[in-house]
Amino acid sequence: MRYNPDLVKQGKNPLTLDSKAPSITLDKFENNETRFSMLTHSDPEAAKRLLAMAQDEVNARWRLYEHWAAMPGSGATQEKVQ
Repeated sequence: MRYNPDLVKQGKNPLTLDSKAPSITLDKFENNETRFSMLTHSDPEAAKRLLAMAQDEVNARWRLYEHWAAMPGSGATQEKVQ
């Protein structure tokens, strides 16, 4: 993503998303990472619960970025990033 505050002067949204939405789910990504798969081996229930929470966060964060990027003009600068 890119943020160009000069676009506000032109009445355009300063936030631009350069990438597409994630193409794979978090569990597919994590299966390739030893640091994450270790939790699945040591505590499968906790791993499942945490993965669901993390996937929800990924989805919510992407929706927020899309929302900000779709906002017209200078309205995008009125929201605060948490």
